[in-house]
Amino acid sequence: MTATVFNLPDLGEGLTEAEILEWKVAVGDPVTVDQSVVEVETAKAAVDVPIPIAGVVARLYADAGSVVGVGAPLIEITLREGAGERYREEERAGSGNVLVGYGTSDGASRRSRRRAARPETAPVPAPVPAPVSAPAPVPAPKPGAEAPRVISPVVRRLAKEHGVDVAAIEASGPGGVVLRRDVEAAIARPEPPEETPDVVRIPLRGTRRAIAEKLVRSRSEIPDASTWVDVDATPLVELRERIGRADPDARVGTLALLARICVAGLRRYPQLNAHVDAEREEIVQSSRIHLGFAAQTGRGLVVPVVRDAQSLTLAELAAALRRRTDDAREGRLTPADLTGGTFTLNNYGVFGVDGSNPILNHPEAAMLGVGRIVDRPWAFEGEVRLRKVAQLSFTFDHRICDGGVAGGFLRFVADCVERPELLVTRL
Repeated sequence: MTATVFNLPDLGEGLTEAEILEWKVAVGDPVTVDQSVVEVETAKAAVDVPIPIAGVVARLYADAGSVVGVGAPLIEITLREGAGERYREEERAGSGNVLVGYGTSDGASRRSRRRAARPETAPVPAPVPAPVSAPAPVPAPKPGAEAPRVISPVVRRLAKEHGVDVAAIEASGPGGVVLRRDVEAAIARPEPPEETPDVVRIPLRGTRRAIAEKLVRSRSEIPDASTWVDVDATPLVELRERIGRADPDARVGTLALLARICVAGLRRYPQLNAHVDAEREEIVQSSRIHLGFAAQTGRGLVVPVVRDAQSLTLAELAAALRRRTDDAREGRLTPADLTGGTFTLNNYGVFGVDGSNPILNHPEAAMLGVGRIVDRPWAFEGEVRLRKVAQLSFTFDHRICDGGVAGGFLRFVADCVERPELLVTRL
C-alpha cells in the first residue's frame, strides 16, 4: 500500500491561507472518493475540502484552530489497491475529482454532508517529525454523557469570540448538537466574579483579520472625504407601506428601496461606480453595478454583493438582498459572494444610530450610509410637524471626483427619499 500527501489547495480569490475549523476524520478512518475531510475558514468564507481518492487516513498535518498556507501539507492518505492509479488517470483526464476548495458536487449535497458530519473530535496522528506539533488530547466525556457537538462554523466562531466553553453547554439540538441559541444563552449568563478573567485575548484570524487588513488598506491608500444631509423619509416609508399592501408577496423593504435609489443615482453619476488602479494610474469605471451591502453576522461584518443590480426590478432586488442576508447569517456565503462589488450601501440605522463616517470598502470609490429613521420635528408645508427623519452620509474617494459630483449624487438620493416618484423616471 502506498501513501499520498495532499496539500491545502488554492481556494481562489487570491487567498493564501486558511484556518482549520474542524477535522471530519481521524487517523485510521476510511475515506471515500469526494468525501469531505476537513472544514477550513478562509478570509471570506467557510469551505469544505474533499478528498479525491479512497483510502485510510494516515496522518493529519495540522490541529483544529491552526492556520495552514496554500500548498502546505494537509492530510496523508494510505491508498487502497488500485486507487492511486485511478486517481492519476482521473487527474490526467480532468475528471474534476481533484482536491479543490468546493468539491465536485453541488451545494445541496455539500450541505447534506455537513449535516451528516460526525461529532467533532480531535485528530490523533501517528508519530510525526519534530517540526509538526501533535494535537492536544480531547478530555473524555463524563461517564454516561455524550460530549456536545458543534457542527455550524458560525456557532463555533461565536463561542470562540466570547470565550464560551462548548463542552460545558447544555445542547438543545438533535443528537446533542450545540445550536446558536445555546451559545447566546451562555453568553448572556453572567459569570461569578472570581471566574471572570482580567484580560481576554482573541486571535486575530479568519474573517476578523481580513476585515482589519482591508480597513487598514482602505484608510492608508484612499484619500476619502464625507458629506451628509438630513432628509424627510416620510414619503419613502409611506411608499414602502403602500407597496406592502398592493403586492405583499414582493416583500419590498426599506433596504430594497434605498438600493434601488442608489442604482438610479449611479446610473446618473457613473463616475462613482469605479475604482482607482494605482499601478496603472487609471480610474476604472464599470457599466455594471455590483451592489454590496453591509451585513452584521456571527462571523463579523461582511459585505455580500448583488451582481448586476442595474438589471433587476425592485421586487427582484428585494429578493436578492434577502437571499444574500440569509446566506450571510447562516455562513453559506462563498468567497465569490463577497468580492467584486463596485458600490456599497451601509444601513447602520439598524443599530439605532443616526450617523457615521464609514471607511470605504477597498477598492470601491463610494459608500452611502443611512442612519435610523426616527420621528423628529420638521418644517413641512409651513408648519413644524413630526416627520420620519434620517441622516444620509456619503463617503467617496477624492481621487475619483470632487465635491460637485459627490454632492450631486447625495442630493439626488435625498430627493428620491423625499419624493420617491422621481424614481419612476430613472427605472
